[in-house]
Amino acid sequence: MSSDRFQQLRLLEAALFASAEPLTTEQLGRLLPQDADVKALLVELQALYANRGVVLERSEDHWAMRTAWDLAPLLRQERVTRRKLSRAAADTLAIIAYHQPVTRAEIEEVRGVALSKGTLDTLLEAGWVEPKGRRESPGRPLLWGTTAAFLDHFGLESLKDLPGIEELKAAGLIDSRPAITALGERGLLPPAAEEEGEPLEEGFAENLLPDAGEEPDG
Repeated sequence: MSSDRFQQLRLLEAALFASAEPLTTEQLGRLLPQDADVKALLVELQALYANRGVVLERSEDHWAMRTAWDLAPLLRQERVTRRKLSRAAADTLAIIAYHQPVTRAEIEEVRGVALSKGTLDTLLEAGWVEPKGRRESPGRPLLWGTTAAFLDHFGLESLKDLPGIEELKAAGLIDSRPAITALGERGLLPPAAEEEGEPLEEGFAENLLPDAGEEPDG
């Protein structure tokens, strides 16, 4: 190994240890010469830390040093949690994770109850969900999806690693199709929505909301 490559590995190692948050490949690349193969260096560093007490983990394009999973229970400390997710927030997070990208109206249709503003605020503050653009339909509602912080918190490399998804699909507890498709087959979208190029009727999403008022955030 050349001295330059060794020095680049040391620099990446130091940056990852010093950072309190996961770093992207682009952020780490700013520390190195332009011709440096950042991804190859990170993979090499990951291999060097394999089977160590501290390992280099990747969540999509984010990298972070973490305690090895088999050692984590030995280092666990009991502490008071300031705030736990409400049932509404936990349900909403699960729906977004498995159906994303999904709109607020689609979340409400799956849950069967209106979504209070505080529920999404809680997930936003935790950094686990974020807007993912807008759906090209009347009103152009926001689409929601999970973040790299969500993957990092739950120890997932990608959304493909979500636990039990195939079993949940087989049991009919979640829908493997995009939520907008599922809504159409449930009769919650007008027939015009099924023909390409035909506009949706104004106010078509009103039937997604229940008659009752918004659910308290608990």
